[in-house]
Amino acid sequence: MPKPIIAVVGRPNVGKSTLFNRLTGRRIAIVEDQPGITRDRLYADGDWNGRLYTLIDTGGIMMDDEDPLLTQIRLQAEVAMEESDVILFLVDGEVGVTESDRDLANQLRRSETPIFLVVNKSDNPKRDMNAADFYSLGVGELFSVSALSGRGVADLLDEVVKAFPPDTGETEEEDGSVKIALIGRPNVGKSSMLNAMLGEERAIVSPVAGTTRDAIDTKLIWEGHEMTLIDTAGIRRSGKIQGTVEYYSVLRAQRAIERADVAVTVVDSIEGLLDGDKRVAGMAHDAGRASVLVVNKWDLGKQHVLEASPGQNPVLAFTQHLRDEMPYVSYASVAYCSALLGTGIGAAVETMLSAAEGHAFRIPTGELNRIVRDAVDSHPLNDKGRTLKVRYVTMAAVKPPTIVMFVNDPDMLHFSYKRYLENQIRKVYPFEGTPIRLFARKADEKKDNAP
Repeated sequence: MPKPIIAVVGRPNVGKSTLFNRLTGRRIAIVEDQPGITRDRLYADGDWNGRLYTLIDTGGIMMDDEDPLLTQIRLQAEVAMEESDVILFLVDGEVGVTESDRDLANQLRRSETPIFLVVNKSDNPKRDMNAADFYSLGVGELFSVSALSGRGVADLLDEVVKAFPPDTGETEEEDGSVKIALIGRPNVGKSSMLNAMLGEERAIVSPVAGTTRDAIDTKLIWEGHEMTLIDTAGIRRSGKIQGTVEYYSVLRAQRAIERADVAVTVVDSIEGLLDGDKRVAGMAHDAGRASVLVVNKWDLGKQHVLEASPGQNPVLAFTQHLRDEMPYVSYASVAYCSALLGTGIGAAVETMLSAAEGHAFRIPTGELNRIVRDAVDSHPLNDKGRTLKVRYVTMAAVKPPTIVMFVNDPDMLHFSYKRYLENQIRKVYPFEGTPIRLFARKADEKKDNAP
């Protein structure tokens, strides 16, 4: 069952990032006493009383004269109402009710999504009493909290979890198809690519960012392979504020990635690689999905690359640029196409299927032990007079390939040596397009002390 999504909304500097960090138990969002300090949209998983959820921090809209506050918070409210399962409407108990709060409340009041009115910075009983003023907003159940100290947050979460969709314990029925999620920024050509793969006009294609309102699942048989295409295109309507558009993309991508085997990040070769592209590709990596980078509009983008890198092969130049800018997905397969012209689509689909195959591939245990032990013998790991000894290696899971090593001292297995072992495995089994997760566990003491 997909994790419920909690969206935290509110005007700048009410403490959204601080609450985000409190609810996820990690210091992820940058917290500074300055309005609009958080420039990136943030998401993270949380857990309360056994219920998992995904928290989205909507903080960080930067204000200037061309993007009025009221316009931005209205768009923010629309996004939250469209995509989240629970909305936390955060206000500032120290400042009191503002016109911006009232405007946002007017937007949220139309939503059928459960809303919790969270009065932040309620650090003492006196501010608890003042919090009653926020009842005038007429939206949501009121909770007084201090995100900084954690006061009242547990009571809030108890009620939030109750508002989640019921957890039936069931998962979607497995149909055996390879599930492909097309993710990326709005207007990079995701819907056009879907249509090109299907060979028919099944999704609406428009140059306006965000024509597709809802994610569309479409079945496809490609040379005997059954696929389910998950289209995550865009936002309900175009907006002036790019930040809000990107936020919507993150919500869409988050839901789609959870259901996918392969996440296909579509990049606009004309605009080049942007932060939004890096962000969604990073989400796929964090989730352990197979990853393919599809460079779209290559018929036009190729000329831009030739002008920027004269004398170089444009494919090699752009691929190297992707590798340099996104080293965390260095394993990702890259394909080039023009969805509008239909060129390169077949090769792109074959790349997706190959990534899905690698994502589900299991190395035989005996072969895996041989590869790892040969690698350790070739380059032993020594630290303070101790030598890493590998007792046993097993592939504990697939999707993604997950390898567990039982060793004499797990603390010795640092990041760079893990990367070395991963590279040695990839020399034998390329695993192109899929991450490999490698963990170390303490071997049995009796075996560890054996001669």
